Amino acid sequence: MQREKTGRDAMTRAEQAGPGSRRWRRATTAVLGVAMCLAAAPLVHAVEDAPREAPSANKPSPDPAATWTSRDAAAYWTADRMAAAAPAEGDAPAEPTAPEAGRDTAAPSAAPATRSATRSAARSDATARHFGGIPSVGVLFSVDGDTKAHHCTASVVHSPHGNLILTAGHCNPGTRAAFVPQYRSGATTQPYGVWAINDTFAYPGRGTTGAAADLDFAFATVAPDEDGRPLEEITGGNTLTATPGYTNDVTVVGYPNVRHDPEDRAVRCAARTSRLSGTHELRMECGGFYGGTSGSPWLADFDEEKGTGRVIGLIGGLNGGGPKGPDSDRISYSPYFGAKVLDLYTRASQA
Repeated sequence: MQREKTGRDAMTRAEQAGPGSRRWRRATTAVLGVAMCLAAAPLVHAVEDAPREAPSANKPSPDPAATWTSRDAAAYWTADRMAAAAPAEGDAPAEPTAPEAGRDTAAPSAAPATRSATRSAARSDATARHFGGIPSVGVLFSVDGDTKAHHCTASVVHSPHGNLILTAGHCNPGTRAAFVPQYRSGATTQPYGVWAINDTFAYPGRGTTGAAADLDFAFATVAPDEDGRPLEEITGGNTLTATPGYTNDVTVVGYPNVRHDPEDRAVRCAARTSRLSGTHELRMECGGFYGGTSGSPWLADFDEEKGTGRVIGLIGGLNGGGPKGPDSDRISYSPYFGAKVLDLYTRASQA
């Protein structure tokens, strides 16, 4: 399974799409998706299959100029539609042999020559555990494609307007996307609502191989709710922080795709990071981060009571966030947060 724990190559799709479906801002960032797309290739843990056109009856007007609000997103992504988008309850999770978008699925790429040695080193037996989730972390849904369950993980980041989320750069929910914080599978009403995504900011040069993998992160703005309140006012937010070094204690929270996790619940793991040999990225070991977890935040100084922390990384980077092969769910990667991510944040927060 590729660590692109998402499942679509959003980067390729975004570049092929016409201006009517998404617009680009070319300073150093790409604004992917007035049509509500998270540009950035598919999330290593979230997206797994190439998107296909969904039946027209299952999506709102295709007019790209039409307004997409959080009210529209909530009206479309009902409990029944979310359930219908996911595999049947009795379906067994597939073996993680194919790449998945978000820990999504990004296209597989060659791992560094040092990866085999890294994996042969003493490995951690830690495994992520299911829990109720936290308000500042949720999943991405989209009308575009085959509306096949949630495909990536994203987190709320503190910002001046309280409307920013952070995910992997390779994640692409498609047009008319929605963010569902603290997603609860099967819930009649989501605890913190359903929020429309209305713009995405990512570097045009991002990718999942070589130096481009160091730019595998993206921000997106979300529309206010029906009462005009910004997302962060409802969920709280994590503080974006430059990575302080390669060794850190973090709490990682994500949502594996239902194809790999029949319980369809949030998972978390406390882990210590280290340097991914031969790269300018971080790595951590903890089982259970299958496809769909691309974009999962790495939180330092996590406050159990508030459910927030300092986000110093996320599942993404090389191969979309982890090694290929049978142990791909056990090892996750993250871009090193430095000047580039902080600059992108500044641009997104001014939108």
